[in-house]
Amino acid sequence: MKKLSARRRHPLAAVVVLLLALAATGGLYAAFAPAGKAQAEETAQSLAIEEGKKLYAVGCASCHGTGGEGTTDGPSLVGVGSAAVDFQVSTGRMPAQQPGAQVPKKPVVYSQAQIDQLAAYIASLGAGPITPTKKQYDPAGADIANGGELFRNNCAQCHNFTGEGGALTNGKYAPNLEDVTPKHIYEAMLTGPQNMPSFPDSVMPEKEKKDIIAYLQNVNGEKSVNPGGLKLGGLGPVSEGLFGWIFGLGALIAVAVWVAAHTAKAKKS
Repeated sequence: MKKLSARRRHPLAAVVVLLLALAATGGLYAAFAPAGKAQAEETAQSLAIEEGKKLYAVGCASCHGTGGEGTTDGPSLVGVGSAAVDFQVSTGRMPAQQPGAQVPKKPVVYSQAQIDQLAAYIASLGAGPITPTKKQYDPAGADIANGGELFRNNCAQCHNFTGEGGALTNGKYAPNLEDVTPKHIYEAMLTGPQNMPSFPDSVMPEKEKKDIIAYLQNVNGEKSVNPGGLKLGGLGPVSEGLFGWIFGLGALIAVAVWVAAHTAKAKKS
């Protein structure tokens, strides 16, 4: 009887075994879950690339080539990255309706999910700028004054100092930036679409891009005040002075001629 009683288990033994089993299960999960998650992400990316390839074959291959290598009707897309695809397609510039000096902005053809799939496929052709996250282009807390200085030094030559656009050579133009979203402004600086030079993070850091976005939102926002009155497209004091000189002086000359003509008629009568 003593031997049998000695072999009896402690009342807490079952609880200890259960806790050890749970710990072992947690360890196994910790060991295998990351690999499973990575495999799931890889599978989702592969599916996105496959769907993007189908969309590309229908809407893009006729100009850019079946493998994105480019043709006489469109440039190569190898190495342009997902950011360039997101900018061009989500602003409606691509697919282009017809060839020309510059492809204009127009209504968007694809959904955002389809754009992401196209971007995934193009990115698979060669490394390039990646579509930015909201954290990268959100201008909250940015330095507006520094953004204004950066914009005037790097962008105002084409877009004018308030970002209202301007004409370039050979039928090209710098578009108005008034209604452009922060994401698309960031992508444009990152990729340099059409006639625009690119400003990668090695040339213009992320913070400076945010500063420029904040400046544009400030000067073109609903609360923006123009104490000078008619801003004439925001082209600056030279254009405004020229406008005043031509039209103001022209009006004065016209009034002087009218007065002189009527004075001469009065003397004759």
